Amino acid sequence: MITLSSQDKAQLLRKGISGAELQEQLDCFRKGFPYLKVAAAASKEKGIFAPDAEAAEGYLERWDVYREAGHRIVKFVPASGAASRMFKALFAFLGADYDTPQTDDERRFFDRLPRAAFFADLDAACRKLYQTGATELADKGEYKKVLAALLGPEGLNYGHLPKGLLKFHSYPDGSRTPAEEHLVEGARYARMADGSVHLHFTVSPEHVDPFRTLLDAVKPKYEAELNVKFDISFSLQKGSTDTVAVDMENRPFRNADGSLLFRPGGHGALIENLNDLDADVVFIKNIDNVVPDRLKEDTVRYKQLLAGILVDLQAQAFRYLQILDSGCYDMEQLREMLYFVQQKFCCKNPDTKQMEDTELAIYLRRKLNRPIRVCGMVKNVGEPGGGPFLTYNPDGTISPQILESSQIDMDNPEMRQLFEQGTHFNPVDLVCGIKDYQGRKFNLLQYVDRNTGFISHKSKEGRDLKALERPGLWNGAMSDWNTVFVEVPLTTFNPVKTVNDLFRPEHQSEP
Repeated sequence: MITLSSQDKAQLLRKGISGAELQEQLDCFRKGFPYLKVAAAASKEKGIFAPDAEAAEGYLERWDVYREAGHRIVKFVPASGAASRMFKALFAFLGADYDTPQTDDERRFFDRLPRAAFFADLDAACRKLYQTGATELADKGEYKKVLAALLGPEGLNYGHLPKGLLKFHSYPDGSRTPAEEHLVEGARYARMADGSVHLHFTVSPEHVDPFRTLLDAVKPKYEAELNVKFDISFSLQKGSTDTVAVDMENRPFRNADGSLLFRPGGHGALIENLNDLDADVVFIKNIDNVVPDRLKEDTVRYKQLLAGILVDLQAQAFRYLQILDSGCYDMEQLREMLYFVQQKFCCKNPDTKQMEDTELAIYLRRKLNRPIRVCGMVKNVGEPGGGPFLTYNPDGTISPQILESSQIDMDNPEMRQLFEQGTHFNPVDLVCGIKDYQGRKFNLLQYVDRNTGFISHKSKEGRDLKALERPGLWNGAMSDWNTVFVEVPLTTFNPVKTVNDLFRPEHQSEP
């Protein structure tokens, strides 16, 4: 057990973290996290739904009816990620002992720079700082001055801003940031019956004002163009979700002033922010996965499709729950409900064969009365990240889960083979139902599998440390949700991981 000083106790009080929670985190470093047991990689043959054209049209109509019925819809965008990793190769060049682009990434950036949506701003920054335009500086071999104007605080400061505030796409009337593209997207598929569109961005404390300033400035323009009324809100990742760091001997890592080092607990901490929302349906999509208007049709269509599937399944689950709560049901109805849980939610439990009526009814109510998420899945093209699997749960059931490679024992040949057999990839494309059939909000914190976090190795001021990541938002934080995987086309997945991704055709406003 850790002995806390008065300074430690005051620090924990300020952060809203109890001593017991701190001890639990420290125990995680000592014990580690168990690997999850995979039953199968999800595929179109097993666990991934791919509706035909006729069925898809029915789901699209279902969503239109639902939207017009007055339900509350929110688009939730995790937007606190810094853009520094986008420019990793350029930062390396800036600090390199050579002055001319050498690597493919460096050359590609400067070759295509005039096509960047931010080029006009960069050119202006170069003229202000050096009295010379960006192209002229590059022609004279002053590449690092161009990068300093792009990345540094004296210029555009792109190396330290969040992705949501960078200019991604060019249009005849100007350029758009990802935050603006999410407004335009939201108006297409999340518009409510009264013409309002609700968007919620999670941002870092230092970026609240810049986000608010940008969106306040552009909101009237987009409202007029799209004939909607935007309701935009923000929240911060809570300090109480931060996690303590330890040294390589699993002792609390302390700063130079003796205080405990806490770090953000990863995107899984945002389950708290999601839990605070008041909404019937929530769309979740990463900030950098946006495209110009000319390519938005697939995105809009498949977002509506996922939402139509969600509300259709939710309505059926609600009907079954009303029957169960009435107490007026027979064994035939229970079998029908069990078939629904097994076929639609791919949730199976071999023990149900031995259950008596009452025991089966209790089991079905527990499985039906949960938050629901419908997750778009794209065909695997070698992108790093998680994927869809059918996984064993602590209660003995097998159900769909989105797993990262770190959650699977790659030293186990059987588990490694199942992971490598994955045909689809998780693009973070979710539509969620977070209220029960009586309109009450689920407490989403009750559906987190706390044993699905992971430990990463970092450093601070030259000292090695270990950091604790909470269960990922769409991984362990939603472990005990009803989950449906739906195949969506690769055209709906266009993330920007490096600055050179902005030069791909998918991020150019003209083909």
